Amino acid sequence: MLLARSVVGLAGLCVAGALQAAVLALPAEGDLVGETVDVTATHDDTIIDLARRYGLGYEEVVNANPGVDPWLPGEGTMVRMPLRRILPDTPREGIVVNLPEHRLYYYPPAKPGEPRVVVTYPVSVGKMDWATPLGLTRIQTKIKDPSWTPPESVRREHAERGDILPKVIPPGPDNPLGLFAMRLAIPGGSYMIHGTNRPAGVGMQVTHGCMRLYPEHIEELFRMVAVDTPVRLVNQPQKVGVADGQLYVEVHPAMETTSAAVVRPDRTTLARLVANTARARPATGPILWETVESAFAERRGTPMSVAQSDTAH
Repeated sequence: MLLARSVVGLAGLCVAGALQAAVLALPAEGDLVGETVDVTATHDDTIIDLARRYGLGYEEVVNANPGVDPWLPGEGTMVRMPLRRILPDTPREGIVVNLPEHRLYYYPPAKPGEPRVVVTYPVSVGKMDWATPLGLTRIQTKIKDPSWTPPESVRREHAERGDILPKVIPPGPDNPLGLFAMRLAIPGGSYMIHGTNRPAGVGMQVTHGCMRLYPEHIEELFRMVAVDTPVRLVNQPQKVGVADGQLYVEVHPAMETTSAAVVRPDRTTLARLVANTARARPATGPILWETVESAFAERRGTPMSVAQSDTAH
């Protein structure tokens, strides 16, 4: 469930509306957070508008609403906001970015007498041959009002399109890094978590390897996160979890990349994850394998219940 920000003590966070709140209570037991919301589109709404309004990325809203026109859903159309999700299978500490989910999770250090929470935001990630690297790293430096020095490879790519980039882009409204950036301690590259001057692209696979957040989100995260915070970059297109005696699966589309090493949704892997979780959590009942198959085939990126106990609610 959503937790009031004053309750969890994360001062300084501000959002456009209550439903955009990104601070979620960590369950004492289980793996799911948040609640899905269905909204009625107005005549002027687009999926990009609705996604940002609810703290979501473009692709996760499109995936959750097959058949809905992303540019003009239409007056009165019900659009699902996929605000419920299974937490990635990682230690619940520091920052975790699940690349195929296009989503960042931040687990703030627990404060005495306060419940543990997770703060989550949509992110853009690396495209095709510019894949965001995987593994464990850390926040190396934090930069307010950054300048951007485009790598020569990026300048060549832009030049081929007739777009000549300067060697250095100073801070300001035209800077692709936005107003805040956090550099990662990844050897051999300049990878950052940063803002953007093009928020419509947040939640897509469009960057040169960095992770891009909405301006309002990077400002929040920048204030909360300390230098040396661990950052885990993972590729988990299939997640399995338990909540209230029910077993859930969540499947996302694979990353678009030329790398043969990328993890892709796979029936055998998903079946093994489901079976292993069911064995580890015997409170759940028989597995509904047809529903597991539906989740795999549809890849909507939303949790689907595939088994429940007699006492589940």
